[in-house]
Amino acid sequence: MALVHGEEATSQADDMVGGFTLLYHHVFSYMKPMALKCAVDLGIPDAIHRRGGAASLSDIAADAGVHAARLPQLRGLMKLLTTSGMFGANAAAADCDGEPLYTLTAASRLLVGPRGLRDIVRFQAGPVAIAPFFDMPAWLKASPEPAAASGAPQSLFELTHGRSRWDPANADDSAMHDAARAESRVLTDALLNNHGDIFHGLTSLVDVGGGHGSLAMAIAARFPGIKCTVMDLPHVVADAPVVADGNVQFVAGNMFESIPPADAVLLKYVLHCWSDHDCVRILRHCKDAIPARDDGGKVIATMMVLGSGLRGRNLAETEEMYSLFATCINGVGREEHEWKKIFHDAGFSDYRITPLMGPISVIEVFP
Repeated sequence: MALVHGEEATSQADDMVGGFTLLYHHVFSYMKPMALKCAVDLGIPDAIHRRGGAASLSDIAADAGVHAARLPQLRGLMKLLTTSGMFGANAAAADCDGEPLYTLTAASRLLVGPRGLRDIVRFQAGPVAIAPFFDMPAWLKASPEPAAASGAPQSLFELTHGRSRWDPANADDSAMHDAARAESRVLTDALLNNHGDIFHGLTSLVDVGGGHGSLAMAIAARFPGIKCTVMDLPHVVADAPVVADGNVQFVAGNMFESIPPADAVLLKYVLHCWSDHDCVRILRHCKDAIPARDDGGKVIATMMVLGSGLRGRNLAETEEMYSLFATCINGVGREEHEWKKIFHDAGFSDYRITPLMGPISVIEVFP
């Protein structure tokens, strides 16, 4: 019996150690985006890239303008980002001080150059985006109250900041649009290079909530036979660039009121921002704007479909974190069966899901 008791004690001790480790991992996990934002703000990914893809700690410090007295702290930053997979460390090619050479990984390469995704890091790890989650306990306990501006239930973001996420007065409004443009470039390349057949046969398209039209302009350039209209709120359209290409035009509008007619309506990262009821409202206006399926009518939506891919731990956590982030603006992360119900309730007959990049899919919805 002593052996059995010993095994039980060992098992309990192992459980305690494992539980303690997991708890601490969660408690300190906020350090990962903070460290990544610091590295981005210091220009470390670009510094490593300029050095040929490998750089010593002293090289990084010199290029990033880090004070010599802060080298131990910079080492700690790089060790965390290396352990978490954002950078690599080549100990076999250590410098004269025994420091490894830091290298780029597939993830940190996405942060390099003029098309890098640095603005996404700055936006998502910025104080305006993070602050609402400190108020989440109070928000969850409170009875939903309508926001003064919209009449919809007050979002977590509105509770904290006193205005909608889409209000141009937000301190990070510019950062939000910069992040959207950066992400749009990557998704546009993936969409047009790998799934361009989605646009075959179309002669017109409306990009709803299309901002300054980067995706619409790319579609028009790739498919000159498609006349593209970008619809967004008046203050967004007012700042839109002047486009020489006659195949792209901008119109101010509200997707909750009406959508201009076209063969297809494009919704890039729109529907996950809204409740089921609001998604149905938006999609009904989309359905009114497009012809029948036999005449080429469809809605093209890019968004996350939870649980739709091979769900390793990183992808599963990414999906659930993204879904929780969407709650900040009363948005919802949804599985396929939930999207299917929304499409049905909006009057659509069928849909097709195509994986696009990582957790993001493109969905064609047919009337």
